[in-house]
This record gives sequence, structure tokens and C-alpha cells, in this order.
Amino acid sequence: MDKKEFRVLINYCFLIGKYTVEAKTWLDAEFSDTALGKSIIKDWYAKFRPGEMSTEDGECSGRPKEVVTKKVVTKTLKNPQNDFK
Repeated sequence: MDKKEFRVLINYCFLIGKYTVEAKTWLDAEFSDTALGKSIIKDWYAKFRPGEMSTEDGECSGRPKEVVTKKVVTKTLKNPQNDFK
């Protein structure tokens, strides 16, 4: 089972009123080989409580990915602040 499917099951447990411990117990009983940890279930419950019902990954802010090209490598190696000895 993938992460998205587990999130939907966690959302289901939340909507029917199960506590996190009950959800963990149920998931362990049904999917013992791939069940999630308590902290992951708690994190998703915390997300669902204010009314956010999406099970998708959120946007990740931060540094954008850069493509490694010959130009970028040459520029990095020529930079006098880098010490690649």
C-alpha cells in the first residue's frame, strides 16, 4: 500500500471519530506488514483537525532544484571561495 492510500485510511479513522491510538491499533491489525508509526498518524490527525481534509503532500518551500550542467560545474570550480583540494 502506498502513502496516499494510508492517508485516506487515516482520514477515514478521523472522520468516524477514532482516536489516534485506535487508528494505530486498527491499521496494525489490518496491515501489519506495512502499518505506519504513531507519530505519522498523529501528524495527519493534527492536519485534519482544523478542517484540512486533503491527503496530498503539501508544497515544499525552500531551495529550488538546480540542474547539474557543465556550465554550473565550471562556474563552481572557478569560484575562488570554494576549496576543493
